[in-house]
Amino acid sequence: MNEQPVKTVATGSLRIAFLDYGPSDGWPVILSHGFPYDVHAFDDVAPILAGAGARIIVPYTRGFGPTCFAADAIMRSGQQAVRGRDIVQLSDALGLERPILAGFDWGGNASCVVAALWPERIGGLVSYAGYDIIDVSAQRRPSAPSLEHVCWYQHLFQTERGRACLAEHRRDLCRMLWEEWSPGWRFDQAVFDRTAASFDNPHFVDVVIHCYRHSFGLAAGDPALDSLEQRLAQKPAIAVPAVTLDGTRDPLKPGGTSDHSRMFIAAHEHRVIDAGHNLPQEQPSAFADAILKVREWL
Repeated sequence: MNEQPVKTVATGSLRIAFLDYGPSDGWPVILSHGFPYDVHAFDDVAPILAGAGARIIVPYTRGFGPTCFAADAIMRSGQQAVRGRDIVQLSDALGLERPILAGFDWGGNASCVVAALWPERIGGLVSYAGYDIIDVSAQRRPSAPSLEHVCWYQHLFQTERGRACLAEHRRDLCRMLWEEWSPGWRFDQAVFDRTAASFDNPHFVDVVIHCYRHSFGLAAGDPALDSLEQRLAQKPAIAVPAVTLDGTRDPLKPGGTSDHSRMFIAAHEHRVIDAGHNLPQEQPSAFADAILKVREWL
């Protein structure tokens, strides 16, 4: 596909860099990536949606690529509430009318946060890994040893040694995660390098480390977001039309998330796809089809 020019827009705390596909008057979609990925996870998803008349916005999340903070004094937070708020502020800045949100990993988490806290602002949701809102209190309790083993990077990031490891070896570490989380996906070095350039953002390490320390309950969040985090801790149901997805070969989600269905109280469908964790890049047609299904319900 043709290389898309990077655009930027100012929000309250960020200058968000993003890609913009499709007609300017198309039905709006925001596609949100996770860690350690970037906008290129959706390179093959966006053209499918553009062909169906959508306008697709694909932002670099805070700490990735050209997205930058508006001032030095702004906290380099990676917590879920701020990443959800970033999506709302991006939508407002671009004048989008109730976009469909779709994402995976951090992007699925942030999209679910918006759907739970600001349902009136969006049209619908596609979420990889079901109801993907972080339960910070539950994170203080252990998982099965097999899952703790898969989440080695989260434990590493709780230490200053882990911060240094990410800072000094970010590309090697992130490529390991790609390989571990998508065991059936064959990608070449050029595909990885295209995304890995986003990890050179000067605030990448700070945002990533804060995200995982906050989610473990071991780092304070932005005090201005405490009320939002308290609302998320109540596990609010999602009341917008939603398609949720699981990858059969994702070691981070053993057994899948079909049991999350009770958390979706509007039109909802759960799909299981033959893929690993990076479903949009491994199975772009399946990811796009989930968004088109939500569009049918609106």
